[in-house]
Amino acid sequence: MTFAPIFQADQYKEEEVKSLSPFFTNLDKSVYAPLILSPELIGALCSRTSRAAYDLRPIYLKEFIEPFLNPVREEKDTEETWQEKIKHGEVLKKFIDFASEHPITELFANPRARSFYTKWLAQFGDDSIAQMAGLHLVFCGLSQIAIKHFENQRLGLAPIEKSTRYVNYSQKINGQYLYYVDPTLSELGLETEYRQAMDNLFGTYANLMPRLAQWLAQKFSNEKPAVIEKKAFDTLRGLLPTATLSQVAFFGNGQAFEYLVSRSLKHPLGEIRWAGQRAYEELNQVTPSFFRRLEKEEAKNYQEYLGQKGKRVASLVNSVLGGLSVEVNTGPTVRLIEYDPMGEDKILAGIIFDAPGNQFSWPQILEKVWRLSREEKLYIFQQYLRGRTARWQKIGRAFENTYVRFEIVMNIGAWRDIQRHRAMTQQNQLFSCAHSYDVPSEIIEAGMETEFRAAIKQAEEVHQKIAAHDVYLAQYAVTLAHRLRFMQWQNLRECFWEIELRTIPEGHSDYRKIEQEKFALLKKIYPLICEHMMVNLGDYDFARRGQDDKIQKKIQSLG
Repeated sequence: MTFAPIFQADQYKEEEVKSLSPFFTNLDKSVYAPLILSPELIGALCSRTSRAAYDLRPIYLKEFIEPFLNPVREEKDTEETWQEKIKHGEVLKKFIDFASEHPITELFANPRARSFYTKWLAQFGDDSIAQMAGLHLVFCGLSQIAIKHFENQRLGLAPIEKSTRYVNYSQKINGQYLYYVDPTLSELGLETEYRQAMDNLFGTYANLMPRLAQWLAQKFSNEKPAVIEKKAFDTLRGLLPTATLSQVAFFGNGQAFEYLVSRSLKHPLGEIRWAGQRAYEELNQVTPSFFRRLEKEEAKNYQEYLGQKGKRVASLVNSVLGGLSVEVNTGPTVRLIEYDPMGEDKILAGIIFDAPGNQFSWPQILEKVWRLSREEKLYIFQQYLRGRTARWQKIGRAFENTYVRFEIVMNIGAWRDIQRHRAMTQQNQLFSCAHSYDVPSEIIEAGMETEFRAAIKQAEEVHQKIAAHDVYLAQYAVTLAHRLRFMQWQNLRECFWEIELRTIPEGHSDYRKIEQEKFALLKKIYPLICEHMMVNLGDYDFARRGQDDKIQKKIQSLG
């Protein structure tokens, strides 16, 4: 069986192929590695992923190659800038001519460098040297299931994916909406029913979009059409299934990509196995020495160990948790499960521990700090954080000395942004319909709730049928509106970063409310610390409306 997602390659003219070929490992497949040497250029291209409806390669051709090969003089161009344009175009043309005869994958295949990595990485296992080189990899279409599998790797990878706020997902390829169909569904006799449910979700999404936009425009008549459009996208994204195909670009070091492949090749889901294999094939063209170990027998055993881990422990759910009933959530919830009663004191001890001039031990410092008055402790915090004027200014490592554990239930659409915080331990359960789903208040107020719920109900029915056979496979029939239970074990330094960032006006209201609740819980146990968190406790009709976070230096009262 082939587990490849649907994909239609762009058609290029002969001259366009010549212009593009030097910069990518292929032009006709949905997975590819960019070969762009300029960090600024590849960074700019991959950053377009979040707002690009289609493949990045034609974008690169139209925006980064053709304007320079065929420069047009604009009124604002001075003679100097015009000559720069001409010069840049001439240099680019010479490079393309040269690279057409000498492909970059061959030109930079330095035998000495490759033999170095073959010896010290593949033979002797010196993994640290694989962290010294980075690559980019693009998937033109992967489901949310596969994307989150890769992103859950956390360290060593930097992903950016197509946004549900800035892109309309109702486009089709050859008459089909862009969602993943696992061929195993056909064997189960459920493919037709699955397709009908997915088509209904996308069809409802497409049909409600203009109606919702019109309703929003009437209610918020002062807003610009572009703002209304993004609000409509944001509001209706809950109808998109986790099977939705989305574009994602990764930057990672060699060690991270080797692990990405290893943890994917034996995964229970065929799409992830396919994506892991395609990643290996493309990256292997660029840095084959980084992936030489994947060919060894012990590597295959390792892949089996990683890929089948979930199935090995699945039976433990009944044997260990038999007799329990799943807690039913009527809405998003945040619970503080675990915290250190001495948390503030340990952070204060951390502040003092590496202070210039200190040579005392941790037990000595902690004992002394424990005996300080509230005012004395507050003064230490004030001194340590004095001069911090904006949320993007990171607090110090001393705040890593205390951890808290949150258990959160929220809709998958909003969780996707929280999941991007990788400097902590996050564990999420499989996507399911067990915790019901959220209906945006705008959908209810606009009189579209019945259609919204009907589309989700059909998806839930097919999800239940698939889950009876395979809980991994059933995830594709879950929507972004459905709630997910996950756990965060994070230190206070990461709490500062996440809560301050995710409560700004520019963010989505669904995750802003979750972070505001986390802050309220933290304030009860660590009041001295929370006095210094720059948290925005406001509520906004539209993302990207509200005061600049520089003004939010003083937290608002919780009442």
